[in-house]
Amino acid sequence: MNRIILLLLALTFLFNSSEGQIVLKEALSERQTYYKINATLNPETKTVTGDMEAYWVNKSPDLVPDIRLHLYMNAFKSNKTSFFSNRMISEKKNDFGWINLLSFDDRKGNDLLPGLKYISPDDNNPDDQTVVSVMLPAPAKPGDTVFIQVKFETKLPKGSARTGYNDDYFFVAQWFPKFGVYEPAGMRYAVEGAWNCHQFHSNSEFYANHSVYDVAVTVPADYITGSGGMLINEENAPDGKTKTLTYRAEDIVDFAWTTWPGYAVYTDQWKHVKITLLLPHVRKDQVERQFTAVKNALEYLTENVGPFPWPHLTFVDPPTVGSFAGGMEYTTLFTSASGDKVPEFLHVTEMVTVHEFGHAYFMGILASNEFEEPWLDEGVNTFWEGRIMDHYWGNNSGLINHPLFKMSDKSMARISYLSSPDRQTVTNREFSWDYPHDSYGMMSYQKAGIVLHTLMGLIGEDAMNEVFKEYYRRWAFKHPSGKDFVAVFNDVVPKIHGDKFGPDMNWFFDQTLYGTGIADYAVNSFSNVKIRDFKGIVSEADSMKFVTNVTKDDSVYISKVMLNRLGEVCLPVDVMIHFDNGDTIMEYWDGKARFMDYKYTGTRQVDWVKLDPGYKLKMDANFVNNSQTKDPDRVPLRRYIDKFTIFMQYFINIISL
Repeated sequence: MNRIILLLLALTFLFNSSEGQIVLKEALSERQTYYKINATLNPETKTVTGDMEAYWVNKSPDLVPDIRLHLYMNAFKSNKTSFFSNRMISEKKNDFGWINLLSFDDRKGNDLLPGLKYISPDDNNPDDQTVVSVMLPAPAKPGDTVFIQVKFETKLPKGSARTGYNDDYFFVAQWFPKFGVYEPAGMRYAVEGAWNCHQFHSNSEFYANHSVYDVAVTVPADYITGSGGMLINEENAPDGKTKTLTYRAEDIVDFAWTTWPGYAVYTDQWKHVKITLLLPHVRKDQVERQFTAVKNALEYLTENVGPFPWPHLTFVDPPTVGSFAGGMEYTTLFTSASGDKVPEFLHVTEMVTVHEFGHAYFMGILASNEFEEPWLDEGVNTFWEGRIMDHYWGNNSGLINHPLFKMSDKSMARISYLSSPDRQTVTNREFSWDYPHDSYGMMSYQKAGIVLHTLMGLIGEDAMNEVFKEYYRRWAFKHPSGKDFVAVFNDVVPKIHGDKFGPDMNWFFDQTLYGTGIADYAVNSFSNVKIRDFKGIVSEADSMKFVTNVTKDDSVYISKVMLNRLGEVCLPVDVMIHFDNGDTIMEYWDGKARFMDYKYTGTRQVDWVKLDPGYKLKMDANFVNNSQTKDPDRVPLRRYIDKFTIFMQYFINIISL
């Protein structure tokens, strides 16, 4: 082990300071919080005991009388917590979890437990103990640092909501007392300074300051362990029964770890990033697929959003016994989800890996408030997931690439959004736990993702990339809000497109993300009416700017194309009109009126019409009504239906084996 690293780490522990750099060359965030935790896992009792030294810096201009912390594990304490309030669960059939604070002192030795009380700021549930307020001996003045020393015991639940245990498998997340975020007036939506520290709901994730973590975990000697930190030291106990692993993480918003004796460990490198993969030995044939997926995501997001700043990354493909832990993110640690056998044509494993890694950017680096604006992480990340999957695995086969059936990633998101009965029930302004009818997932993931795909169709891929690069430059490690996100579009898009879309893009977000309408454009009909005894000169095409003399032997037609806007959302749309002589006209409709008619006089006839021929408007509720032709060929449709039927029979047979 590098003695210089050990010395730096010792100095950091001695002064409880996050200023010393071990992982990164310089701090990326303000580092308002710091945690040093010594934790010991007891595999028999399924508990983690911990000694924690931590601090919070008051960087606001306010006098702050208390500190507030999340005790997430108390969400699993009973079936009366807010987490379980909307779930059908029998207490007798579940091994619950909890966190007990055994002592709570400040640096001066003051016992803070008497000033501690459980609060429920979201729903006033007296049986919920996931948020605690601790009164300070004296209010924290601007610039003060509040130090705390806490002894705690965490009982892990039987695999639940991506944390807990099953047999000898452990995934330890949401496991320690964690500071909320104090938001001074003007930060995000704060009118006055206050703690933003929400309860743990079943439909909510997290919000935290970027922190430095020095964590030592003691586990059985034969267990394989991974975490969101860089491994600094590993030491075996004298009796050989346990070992202690010391990790350091800088500028991440949460710290989680996993341990299990059955992990196989693989490593790879992408530029400056050392990548570690933990997975069961029986899945060794998926190692290359997993590394390819994460390296593709690293490459694409670095190129189009911004650099991945950390030199380390660990990801986990949990075994079947630990499947409850799949599909979750902790910045420099995330979990994928697969099975012991996954067909090569099915890219679900890659999709989960790409998605969960993407959170390193939109949950980790940008660190928006997932409690209050889940779409700003999940929806934005779903958008980039679709782009990455379809870029590397095929524009029409990013998710499924079978000879009989192909599907893109973004098409799956579109189907999920459009097939939901609640696509118009609510807007994306809701807090995560307030979405009705189980619409949280569709609204936060698929709808928001498809809204952004539609916006990219309008402004172009290069403009979209430039917006996100600016978003990263402006808001990395600073907790942006939805209004900050929209403001970047309002600044960047006019610089690229001038006044093509108006002075700002508010009209788009107000209708789509913050509206309940749907987009649906349709070709109503078209006609070609012959003019009898026509004499004179006629313009063959208004947009082609040429005139032809028509003789008495020529047939002249008035061709009319009639379009409808069936949905409430008004978006500009391209209209492609094709004539029987091979000419094609591309019209541009601003989409604001309920209908639009185009009229042409000449010797040619309209042969077919396509609205949105480039499929830019992914929000369009019905692509089928976007086109009409004089002589429809139904053979391709029959072939598609036949292929889909064969594929579904094949897929069902696989599942039934």
